[in-house]
Amino acid sequence: MDIFRPDIYKRSIYDINYEDLKRRGIKCILFDLDNTLAPMEVEIPDKKLLEFFLYLEDLGFKPIILSNASKKRVAPFKERCNVDSSCNSSKPFKKKYLKILELYSYKDTEVACVGDQLITDILGANRLGFTSILVNPISAKEAFPTKINRWFEKRIYKSFQKKGIFKKGEYYE
Repeated sequence: MDIFRPDIYKRSIYDINYEDLKRRGIKCILFDLDNTLAPMEVEIPDKKLLEFFLYLEDLGFKPIILSNASKKRVAPFKERCNVDSSCNSSKPFKKKYLKILELYSYKDTEVACVGDQLITDILGANRLGFTSILVNPISAKEAFPTKINRWFEKRIYKSFQKKGIFKKGEYYE
């Protein structure tokens, strides 16, 4: 079950201590799109998100959107936020993560992944040895496959809570 446990748990992307990630040697941050950066019904990034990506670049990070969503869904965020992206990523499978490591010449210790799902985002990051960061979903509206994942997640959360190793709403770094 430890494979599903995030290294860091925060309310949202805006609550993460990015200066601390920088001190830890993180150079690249992979962000999930739907319900992590924006609700799935939002088609373009808002001003706050655009400023957020500029802040990350000022800190020296390479932010990349890594999403299971289609190219059509990801493209407006990629273009407007001026970041690289990977769509149809099939998280938690390793292929796209490994491609990013190879393409940008990062070590696993230099990458952090931020997402709202244990079964895709956190599992994928942990399988590669990346720093995994869980955030709360932005919206209750979700795609059907995500609803299935959430059913399994509830059982994982329950197991974690029973063992005293993780509780939703108790944030940590």
